[in-house]
Amino acid sequence: MPSKKNSHPYDAIMIGGGPSGSCSAAILGEYGHRVLILEREKFPRYHIGESLIPFTFQPLERIGMIPKLRQSAFVKKYGVTFVSPDGRRSQPFYFFTRYDRETVAQTWQVLRSEFDQMLLDNAREKGAEVREQTSVNRLLMEGDRVVGVEATDHTGRTYEVRAKIVLDCSGKEAFTSNRNGWRMKDPYLNKIAVWTYYRDSKRDTGIDEGGITVAYVPDKGWFWHIPQHNRMTSVGVVAEGKYLTRGGVKDPKEIFHREVEENRWIKDHLSVGQSTGEYFITSEYSRHSRYCAAPGLVLVGDAFAFLDPVFSSGVMLALKSGQLAGETVHAGLVEGDLSPARFAAYGATVRQGVENMRKLVYAFYDPKFSFREVIKRYPDAAGEITDCLSGDVNKDFTQLWNRIREFVPLPDDLPYGEPLHAKEPVPAK
Repeated sequence: MPSKKNSHPYDAIMIGGGPSGSCSAAILGEYGHRVLILEREKFPRYHIGESLIPFTFQPLERIGMIPKLRQSAFVKKYGVTFVSPDGRRSQPFYFFTRYDRETVAQTWQVLRSEFDQMLLDNAREKGAEVREQTSVNRLLMEGDRVVGVEATDHTGRTYEVRAKIVLDCSGKEAFTSNRNGWRMKDPYLNKIAVWTYYRDSKRDTGIDEGGITVAYVPDKGWFWHIPQHNRMTSVGVVAEGKYLTRGGVKDPKEIFHREVEENRWIKDHLSVGQSTGEYFITSEYSRHSRYCAAPGLVLVGDAFAFLDPVFSSGVMLALKSGQLAGETVHAGLVEGDLSPARFAAYGATVRQGVENMRKLVYAFYDPKFSFREVIKRYPDAAGEITDCLSGDVNKDFTQLWNRIREFVPLPDDLPYGEPLHAKEPVPAK
């Protein structure tokens, strides 16, 4: 069917209705702007990334989600514990040693199908229009400026819809950066993950029942162990592909159960309960977009940057960038200025958070690194490490990085994240 132009443009279109798209749409809808979310899937839908960290609290509070989460069945999370291959556990990093136990320090282990549905419904309640089962085919261009998108709905109808600005919230699909050649790999953080779900596996007790456990396997690989509601537990292993596929093993189930034997704590906790029998695999976690914005366009959440999942930063960075993008777009709409330069501070803030978390991730994967040894030499470093693990990433960690560099090298910041200005045209693909 031929494309049709929408004669009633929106203020903003979100490509994707995940956490970043729903968050920014809720903010803009609350301000009274005309907002459209185009979501490829039909919610609820499955998604990995289930462990929230404390600094999701601020964006969730901003969009009115905290009361809804407190009324949910999601398991409460108070800290993170690290476990060596022989089963020895670290002292838990409890978030309430740094933050208020009743607010920031208590977060949740979520089922993303339910959590993302709650966020999308919240955006609807704030005034956003949502069209599910709608794929975005391409960006519409006038000169060097994005002016809307071409989309196809579940019936096969293709149409054009226009807006003052488009927010790419497409997640791992990374709609814009993939099409425009902006997607940059991280120089080192390219791992493979294999995961599954168990019912009625072993759990800790008290406030540790909902804590996330990071359990090491050789070659700096690690398991996540995330207790969820309905007696389910999410369990996965992350490591270099050459390690997980050693001996020519490529079957996800075989990889998973071989690695279970490499950590005594994981083996013990999975020795009871039943596997669901379904195994998932994905690779090349970490990625960065060269630019944060272009004329008529801003990248948000995973479409802008995504790190290795070891410290569960993905949803926090998605929500935080969604909040920042929503507020920045609102100010631009009010002032009649949505130029790329307006998003320079937005891009710098998100990248600062990514780079701080990235340094801690790099340290984690270095065979010579140990949180225990850093804290043994510098006891007060425990607080700053907890801050970064909690997602309080937009602060000056110079002292912490200097201390960690006494043990292992840390990466320089990547030169990404500035806006693409009008003199550098967006390819129309």
